Amino acid sequence: MGCFECCIKCLGGVPYASLVATILCFSGVALFCGCGHVALTGTVSILESHFSKVASDHAMLTDIIQLMQYVIYGIASFFFLYGIILLAEGFYTTSAVKELHSEFKTTICGRCISGMFVFLTYILGVAWLGVFGFSAVPVFLFYNMWSTCATMKSSISNLTDIDSICVDVRQYGIIPWSATPGKACGSTLGDICNTSEFYLSYHLYIVACAGAGATVIALIHFLMILSANWAYLKDASQMHAYQDIKMKEEQELQDITSRSKECLHSYT
Repeated sequence: MGCFECCIKCLGGVPYASLVATILCFSGVALFCGCGHVALTGTVSILESHFSKVASDHAMLTDIIQLMQYVIYGIASFFFLYGIILLAEGFYTTSAVKELHSEFKTTICGRCISGMFVFLTYILGVAWLGVFGFSAVPVFLFYNMWSTCATMKSSISNLTDIDSICVDVRQYGIIPWSATPGKACGSTLGDICNTSEFYLSYHLYIVACAGAGATVIALIHFLMILSANWAYLKDASQMHAYQDIKMKEEQELQDITSRSKECLHSYT
């Protein structure tokens, strides 16, 4: 076999669907974890600088954000390993399907592992739907601030006092009602919207939300692949069982025929 034929054979065994899903999963998780980590840090800085001057007022929020950042580290590590495992499982099942009519045998353990991956990926997909919805919350909050600042710059603001236009983050439950000042109005709010921290955090939350959505799509893609591969392995197992029974029946038939001929010759 030449080099070209070997390359064609190797490329034929690559699970391209699993490869695409793995790349999409890695990209989505990387965007969500990286952008979310930086955006959370910027959010704390904005709150400390403009909405909560006393450290004790936002101490709980700071602890929660730090905990979420540690959770992000764990999510990144877990999905890096899980994506590699699913890609390896895709190589295994692709080989099983390619060698369906050869001596390749799919074990019960292999089929159970494939079924376990289907269940686990389904659970992770449902969980990431919740993560995707949760990641849209800060986008909504930052969008409200940005749209309020845009309103002050528009012609509508000429009809009212700019200082009466405010954003109170206490109403969202981020910080307690006793926090001071708790809200920003007029030119102060405009200055907040013009800071690089606000601009960067707002866009990073959008990218993080998009990354969570890409991860959901990747997990759905993985779920379809794993379900199809599990069905292929089940069919392969049934096919091999049928072939084994057929070979045994043919062998028994040959043995009966040979014994019948021997008996006939001895009788004659």
